[in-house]
Amino acid sequence: MTIKELSQLYHLRREVEMDRQRLAALEERALPGAQRLSGLPGSGNVQDKLATYAVEIADLRAVIEQKLKRCLAEQQRLEAYIAGIEDSFVRQIFTCRFVEGMSWRQVADKAGGKNSAGNLYKMAYRFVKKN
Repeated sequence: MTIKELSQLYHLRREVEMDRQRLAALEERALPGAQRLSGLPGSGNVQDKLATYAVEIADLRAVIEQKLKRCLAEQQRLEAYIAGIEDSFVRQIFTCRFVEGMSWRQVADKAGGKNSAGNLYKMAYRFVKKN
């Protein structure tokens, strides 16, 4: 497995978070009273805009649901790979970094001892390159 493959869960989770932010913005725009009415002919039909938002919201919710399913599958794949690593310390590093999404600094803090973020980073990359 490559570092890119190990990092997919992190990137999928970021995508989901970005989509959730887009969804919140769409839902806010679709709220009653969020529509601007100028009263001028040709200014647009509020009902049409609300219907459009409803469709966009439903589509985006479906996209988020699909990505969440992919996240679950990716997490299971990662956990199975990590479970196959013989060295307990390396398993802990990989779990913190690639499953829990911690920064290398956070991984080093959790690992304790005299382990620096750079040392753990190098250890992980060497492990992946070797295997």
